[in-house]
Amino acid sequence: MGEALRMEITAQELKQYDGSDPSKPIYVAIKGRIFDVSAGMSFYGPGGNYSVFAGKDASRALAKMSKEEQDVSPSLEGLSEKEIGVLADWEKKFEAKYPVVGNVIQS
Repeated sequence: MGEALRMEITAQELKQYDGSDPSKPIYVAIKGRIFDVSAGMSFYGPGGNYSVFAGKDASRALAKMSKEEQDVSPSLEGLSEKEIGVLADWEKKFEAKYPVVGNVIQS
């Protein structure tokens, strides 16, 4: 399998890919890995059920099955084993459905 060119962007740069600019893809990161979820535009695009995750690392929110703005964070601190398992399931779902395009790096 050929290694596609992967980008490295900061969390700040990731915010540009939240679906508000139709010329840009929509990205959601899980544990720092960026998935191109543009194919799921109806979910992640503006007004979609999961639009709160677009342009962000949604690890914590996915683990907690939460759509609360304050949970949309890369922090896994204090999560239960069960929540970590839930996050792993989400990660598998994303891997099966969406291409990984890069990683979030510390700015």
